[in-house]
Amino acid sequence: MQFLGFQVLIKRIKAIRFMMADRSVPKRKKAIIVLGIIYLFLPVDLIPPILFPIAWIDDLILWLFILWYLSSELDKYWTGGKTKDFSKKYRGKTVVDDVEYEVDEDEKDAKDKKNEENKKS
Repeated sequence: MQFLGFQVLIKRIKAIRFMMADRSVPKRKKAIIVLGIIYLFLPVDLIPPILFPIAWIDDLILWLFILWYLSSELDKYWTGGKTKDFSKKYRGKTVVDDVEYEVDEDEKDAKDKKNEENKKS
């Protein structure tokens, strides 16, 4: 298991918002986050709230486990590795890859002048 620094934990917590907004993330992973948030606010805890500072240990352990379990997914959002998925947007469409083209400035200028003349006429 890799070392978890404080900065890494903060960045992963901030990445939760972006992970939840991404539609390509499975609903199962999003449900883990939602259930963890619900557990934070439930009055039922494994350690009773009477023991004030110690009562937060179960919440802390739960969230450390969630952040560790989802670490590979969350790291995509704060390291910039997550790319936008266009597979649904362009499904069934023909996309041409590796096309090289050049814009000839002389031809472009000639076409622009011709278009201006046509607008004036």
